[in-house]
Amino acid sequence: QVQLVESGGGSVQAGASLRLSCAASHQTFSEYVVGWFRQAPGKEREFVSAVTRTGALEDYADSVKGRFAISRDNAANTVYLQMNRLKPEDRAVYYCARERRITSKWPVRTESEYDSWGQGTQVTVSS
Repeated sequence: QVQLVESGGGSVQAGASLRLSCAASHQTFSEYVVGWFRQAPGKEREFVSAVTRTGALEDYADSVKGRFAISRDNAANTVYLQMNRLKPEDRAVYYCARERRITSKWPVRTESEYDSWGQGTQVTVSS
């Protein structure tokens, strides 16, 4: 099973930017939709963004649309999440995950449609 490792989190001031990376251990990573989710303290994990296999299509939660950008480099087995104009409410542990099965479904927003979760990377935004 593919292993995913997130990195790039940190503590920043509101308005700053961070870029998260999700590196996969297996080349077949490029055959799957990849998503980013986040979990804030005391809240359930929520969908943030997803990208199709080729990177041609992107999907975003309304709360991050226009501020975050997802991309992927299949040659490097890596998916990125560029986060701009960060807000205190963006504070959370961010996870990447791979689509559970290769399907033609799009968008892919629910946790049950993903597996191979990474360990998460903490993002803290102070006001």
